[in-house]
Amino acid sequence: MTRWILVLMATLSLATAANKTVEFYFVDVEGGQATLIVTPNKESVLVDAGWPGFDKRDAHRIMLAAKKAGVKKIDYLVTTHFHLDHVGGVQQLAEMMPVITFVDHGDNRETGPPAERLTKSYMEAVKTGKRLTVKPGDKLPLKNVDIEILTADGKITDRTGKTNPLCANAKMKDEDPSENARSVGFLLTYGKFKFVDLGDLTWNKELDLACPANRIGEVDLYLTTHHGSDQSGAPELVHALKPKVAIMNNGAKKGGSASAWQIVKASPGLQDMWQVHFALAGGKENNVQDMFIANTDELGTEHYLHVSAEATGKFEVINSRNKFKKSY
Repeated sequence: MTRWILVLMATLSLATAANKTVEFYFVDVEGGQATLIVTPNKESVLVDAGWPGFDKRDAHRIMLAAKKAGVKKIDYLVTTHFHLDHVGGVQQLAEMMPVITFVDHGDNRETGPPAERLTKSYMEAVKTGKRLTVKPGDKLPLKNVDIEILTADGKITDRTGKTNPLCANAKMKDEDPSENARSVGFLLTYGKFKFVDLGDLTWNKELDLACPANRIGEVDLYLTTHHGSDQSGAPELVHALKPKVAIMNNGAKKGGSASAWQIVKASPGLQDMWQVHFALAGGKENNVQDMFIANTDELGTEHYLHVSAEATGKFEVINSRNKFKKSY
């Protein structure tokens, strides 16, 4: 009898482990970024915090997602780069919710009054917690979930990969000296599930990751780089990643360019693309179907896209606006 009880307990334990998921909340911050990630151990990672101002609109929207996720503090707030739509809301959020560790690529490399104001705001927030500066190859100290830094401060990972045949016709663009090219990008791995977020990394740096070898490999979920801007989204990288699902964190009038949208849609193996917003410039032909879009009006609301991923590699995407969901 005791033996069967032990077998039953082991079976239940495995079943419980299999049901543990990583939760992603792609928050609408009107064309910036704010992605909340919650691990099976309830550790929380927030990637960027959207814009400042607007009566703390973005901080409130992040707080709403955190409440849905059962999160009362942010363990790691990853600032991909020092631009207003990514780091502008950090100080406001830190005033409303505890942030334990602020993660970034090092000091802001841009100069001038706007950059200095942004840095001052960020550093005021950092005083409330700890600061962690990362470089390619570093990992966040999480349990059961692996977040490996691929890019930071203009440097890229030394990971090796398979030769990428798509690189034969690759074309460079003008060099980007801005903070975009210094974005912190990472690969999240949970069992067989893989997700990649490269912030606003621009075209040439993407090619460095993709050519002559694909240093990332293939992924299940891809957050479109730079909100679906045509300054990013090199097909040599996007198509080599072969994502099953892509999520575009665009705004109504920011990102979501037709050319970038078409590159993602043409990626081999892509089953669906989901969008945080309907992109006005794209028209009906360069936007996905309504059911895959969280915000269909020009001015968004609290609607977000929610992804729940298992270690088996299976995952589900849910649209908070219409409750439409699909499994992959």
